[in-house]
Formats: sequence, structure tokens, C-alpha cells
Amino acid sequence: MREVRTTFQLVLDQSMESDEELMRLAVGEAAAARAAGEVPIGAIIVIEGEIKGRGQNSVISRSDPTAHAEMMAIRDAAGHIGNYRLTGSTMYTTIEPCAMCAGAIVHARIGRLVFGARDPRAGAVVTHFEVCTSEFLNHRVIVEGGVLESECASMIQSFFREKRELD
Repeated sequence: MREVRTTFQLVLDQSMESDEELMRLAVGEAAAARAAGEVPIGAIIVIEGEIKGRGQNSVISRSDPTAHAEMMAIRDAAGHIGNYRLTGSTMYTTIEPCAMCAGAIVHARIGRLVFGARDPRAGAVVTHFEVCTSEFLNHRVIVEGGVLESECASMIQSFFREKRELD
């Protein structure tokens, strides 16, 4: 077992192998976003061992500033189960969610969040704000970061490096 520390809790992670396998599916969603010309971020939501939601960044193709991978996965999962509350679910996302997505994760009552790389600029889960674990909210999320961290960070970094080279 591996100990994982978040700001407000200690979690004993007994499913790291499974977490890595599921994060690879989120990485696949990120790769699809990249192929579509979007920032390569992907997310999946698992409920009772089944993938109920998938999402990839699609802000450009949808002309929708809220079409982040996490938001798309939440919408997909809620539609699949017919409920806006995703109690007992786990979200896997390739990068630490922003404030909007972190707020949606709390409102959807997602039980656990597993992310790949920290986002030093906009990360609102552990880097800034601690939205998902705030004592002021009526729901707190179990948070684990760093699953396939280097792979997830590399996808984002190479995307922006290539974009800068083209400009």
C-alpha cells in the first residue's frame, strides 16, 4: 500500500495498478483532443467499476469555454446514469482541474479525483484554492495527484512547445 497525502486527509491507496490503467484511458481521451487540435486533456468517470463518462477538451470545436475535459465527462456520466449527482464515482483526469472544473466536481458529488500532472497556472485542487477539499463546502473529494504524472505533463508541454514553434 502507498500512502497518499492531500491537504486535509490521508488516503491509503490500494488500487494503484487500477488507477494507472484507468488514467491511461484518460490519456487516450487527451490524445484524441490533441488530434482534433484541442489542448490535450482527457477525463473519464468510473462508477461501480464501469466507465460512465468520457471527456476531452473541446472548447475550440464547440465554441464553448466550459467544454473542458472534466466538464464533458461529468455531462456524459450524468446523462448515462440519469442523475446530476455522481455519488461514489471516481474521476480520472490528465491534469489538475481548474476552478470551474473543481467546482463542478464538488457539485456533482464525485467521491474521488485522480489526476496526472499539477497545473502550476490554473490548478485549483492542490496548487491553488484547494476547492475540492475546502472545509467551507458541504462535500469534500478524496484527491490523489501524480498518477502517470510525467506522461500527462509531457503531453501538455509538447503541445504548447509545438504551438509556440508554429507561431
